[in-house]
Amino acid sequence: MILVGRHENSEINVSFKFYFSETITHLPEVKDGKCFFPFHYRDGIFYDCVKFNAKHKWCSLNETYEGYWKYCSEEDFAKCVFPFWYRHLIYWECTDDGDSFGKTWCSLTQNYNKDKIWKYCD
Repeated sequence: MILVGRHENSEINVSFKFYFSETITHLPEVKDGKCFFPFHYRDGIFYDCVKFNAKHKWCSLNETYEGYWKYCSEEDFAKCVFPFWYRHLIYWECTDDGDSFGKTWCSLTQNYNKDKIWKYCD
């Protein structure tokens, strides 16, 4: 972070640089917690369970990760949102439109065109 200060009667600009190391507290798993989506973790926003530094996918129990988490079970994974808008059409089921590999996918929000949040369908 750079702070720049200038006194009103001065032509001198003063700059300060501060470097912060990020410290994240990780508490023990809360097994009966409910996943919060989307959640903020480090520099990202996540709409589904993630696998950072863990053997299994996990989720935050708060909108902004505060150390409270749990491993995801089947019912925790993000659900497709139907209908959703993609390009100029409204989809009521998974589609392979726009996928280079022909795999079906769905949006995790109602407006894919705006949000660009998606996942492959099972």
